[in-house]
Amino acid sequence: MIQLRSLTLARGSQPLLEDVDLQVHDGWRLGLVGANGSGKSSLLAMLRGELQPELGACEVPVGWRIASVLQETPALPQPAIEYVLDGDEQLRSIEHALAEAQHAHDGERISLLHAELEAVGGYAARARAAALMAGLGFGSEDLDRAVAEFSGGWRMRLNLARALVSRADLTLLDEPTNHLDLDAIVWLERWLAGYPGTLIVISHDREFLDGCVTHIAHIAARTLTLYSGNYSAFEEQRAAQLAVQQAMYAKQQREIAHMTRFVERFKAKASKARQAQSRVKALARMERIAAAHVDTPFDFEFAEPARSPDPMLSLEEVAACYGDRTVLKSVDLQIRPGARIGLLGPNGAGKSTLMKLLAGELPPAGGRRFTGQGLEIGYFAQHQLEQLRPEWSPLEHLADLDARVREQELRNYLGGFDFRGDMADAPVGRFSGGEKSRLVLALLVRHKPNLLLLDEPTNHLDLEMRHALTRALSAFEGSLVLVSHDRALLKTVCDEFLLVADGQAAPFDGDLDDYLAWLTARRADRPRDGQADKQERLQAREAAAGERQARLARRRPLAKESARLEERMETLRREQREIESALADPALYQSGEAQRIRELGTSQARVMSELGAAEERWLAIQIELEEIGEP
Repeated sequence: MIQLRSLTLARGSQPLLEDVDLQVHDGWRLGLVGANGSGKSSLLAMLRGELQPELGACEVPVGWRIASVLQETPALPQPAIEYVLDGDEQLRSIEHALAEAQHAHDGERISLLHAELEAVGGYAARARAAALMAGLGFGSEDLDRAVAEFSGGWRMRLNLARALVSRADLTLLDEPTNHLDLDAIVWLERWLAGYPGTLIVISHDREFLDGCVTHIAHIAARTLTLYSGNYSAFEEQRAAQLAVQQAMYAKQQREIAHMTRFVERFKAKASKARQAQSRVKALARMERIAAAHVDTPFDFEFAEPARSPDPMLSLEEVAACYGDRTVLKSVDLQIRPGARIGLLGPNGAGKSTLMKLLAGELPPAGGRRFTGQGLEIGYFAQHQLEQLRPEWSPLEHLADLDARVREQELRNYLGGFDFRGDMADAPVGRFSGGEKSRLVLALLVRHKPNLLLLDEPTNHLDLEMRHALTRALSAFEGSLVLVSHDRALLKTVCDEFLLVADGQAAPFDGDLDDYLAWLTARRADRPRDGQADKQERLQAREAAAGERQARLARRRPLAKESARLEERMETLRREQREIESALADPALYQSGEAQRIRELGTSQARVMSELGAAEERWLAIQIELEEIGEP
């Protein structure tokens, strides 16, 4: 059990937590939430021993193995799967000792170390690592590629796999979904839901938290509050607490009005497609939980577009190329007023390329792009964060759009994005990624677009800002095209989906669950070359051998205990028969040996009790042996 006792934590001169008490029990999966800068990452650093509390105590059980994701990955020539396996330090220690024992021809030591290797699942370790890597999006051909050959995002996936393979008692994950696409996020969510150790994870993805945590710890106002259940349960509990604050009543009603207007607009389209039904459910959920966000620092909305051409934008037989590689071909797409399109597709399939074509940032390599008269595009992409002028303040960026607007009006507007006081005048260069994303969104909203093109707009945003953006997009009267791995945002905002895969972009008749099923089927049917098949057969054999060794390791102690119990039960039954025979002898009662009768009665009760317990344990072992199966 992890215990924080009267703990005060600070970063430099900035206090983060004050007089906090918390108990995290073994096996809990805890989601750590709170605004950016509230101290979540610092709390994980303290648990890793990298940061010491100012006051109080942080107690982690002695001997616990702690795993976390490395933030840097050197350009190593080492094969990727070996780099991942290095995360299991206990396995590597046994392997190193085994190599030394074999070099010394120490037979007894070799035998003991093989037993240890079996106990830690060493024979199936490579297959286990390969399965983890496959879940995170690596192909079988990637296993033996050098770490140096991977890009920065894929190296972060390697670091995540390295942490997951460690068999740690405590795993600490800080935004593990940042570098993952949607199918990898869903795989990780399911994997963590079955994680047997203690997990503490920081995430701003509500669907991800809903799927894998059992408790939520919320940091706000330098305090930490523990809630039972997943993120949705936390919102409901916190909403109930905030509902009693009458001073927030008016703002809460404004939030509900936003949602009500959108539901009324959406009902007219409820029969449009199958995915409409999942969106209606998402909207209903948002309305129930909105009160949990009545104290959000964000309050903004998109202005109603002046007009929208019809069609707004069209692509006809469009192709896109990077160098000699064709990414998209024969794309036909027409965006009309009121369209709300989500782009789905595997990582690297061309979603961002299609967004650049729509935005006009990438000229078509073939085909034609048409825009309607009066089209106003608001385009958000991660590279735009680097286009901010680092020496300018948010106020200066906003004033540059329209110098005629009064400064106080601009400050009020920036306040809706939580740029208040000195933050409105601070140079952007020192801002975090989340603050820069908020500023780019603020500039985009101010532009009053009638078509929004949003490519991963929630990256770096905390949960409160994501909620505010979702609410604003729900009420937006223009058209939008969205790329996101945030399932809550996709479900709430999009009326239809477009599948980008295999160089094509075509309508997808289904919801997100259907898309995830499509991804699973695609992965299962993916064509493989001979080398990949050979690699997979080798992995399958290793996995089968590892499973047999694991079953043997589990069966042996149970089989031994079963044999001991059978001997013990036979001894007890023999003793039981002797006692019953003695008690059945009439001479015992004629002799008046009352003490002997009492002793035999006590012995009989003891034997029956021990026999019953032994039989119960023996039966439980047989059931467990049956579940394990034959080696």
